[in-house]
Amino acid sequence: MLIGKRAVITGSTSGIGLAIARELASNGANVVINGFGDAAAIEKERVNLEMEFDIKAYYVNADLMQAGATRDFISASAEALGGIDILVNNAGIQHTDLIEDFPIEKWDAIIALNLSAVFHGTAAVLPYMKKQGWGRIVNIASAHGLVGSVNKSAYVAAKHGVVGLTKVTALENAGNGVTCNAICPGWVRTPLVEKQIEALAQKQGISIDDAAKELLTEKQPSLQFVTPKQLGGAAVFLASEAADQMTGTTLTLDGGWTAR
Repeated sequence: MLIGKRAVITGSTSGIGLAIARELASNGANVVINGFGDAAAIEKERVNLEMEFDIKAYYVNADLMQAGATRDFISASAEALGGIDILVNNAGIQHTDLIEDFPIEKWDAIIALNLSAVFHGTAAVLPYMKKQGWGRIVNIASAHGLVGSVNKSAYVAAKHGVVGLTKVTALENAGNGVTCNAICPGWVRTPLVEKQIEALAQKQGISIDDAAKELLTEKQPSLQFVTPKQLGGAAVFLASEAADQMTGTTLTLDGGWTAR
């Protein structure tokens, strides 16, 4: 489906990003993975992608909280791949606190990585895509890009910003072969969510399983976590011919969260 396409996925050395990279690679795309972690573990994942899916996989690291580094990262990825057809903006961090208690440095960091990095990555990749007349930008937003939750001011603000940026990117490139869409997951059992589950368990003196169930019950009517593989499948769909006329929209995988 995506044989020979060149895909860059930020925050993809583990979790959702790695699952998306695997799904793109399984459909024939060559990939650049990116993120922090143990160097040996990252190299193992890179090699596994090549061996398992018979594609080319590269690792390009960068501090995406820095504007210049983010734009340089896109250039380095394009050089490694010989161009870029697909960009998945996935990297993100989280912190929870009341607005009046929210640490300034945490606010700045979340906005920098969860929102500004999406802008700078998009701005840097668009010339490549426009020149070739084809491109797919997939922004991993969140159900929190559509609705709010207490104690998540920075995250909600950033993800709402990503949804808005998705719409503007789509409008500015409508009809030139470049699309931009956002995927809005509900609860996915990532390390970020695992920390929230652990905090809830500790706060209420309940088991991890009971805390996970309570987290789902509050927001996600399906009472099931979205899987990283499902999000990878959504990214593959958005990069496929079936989604040629799908741009500027949000694809929700949230177990009914935002249907309420």
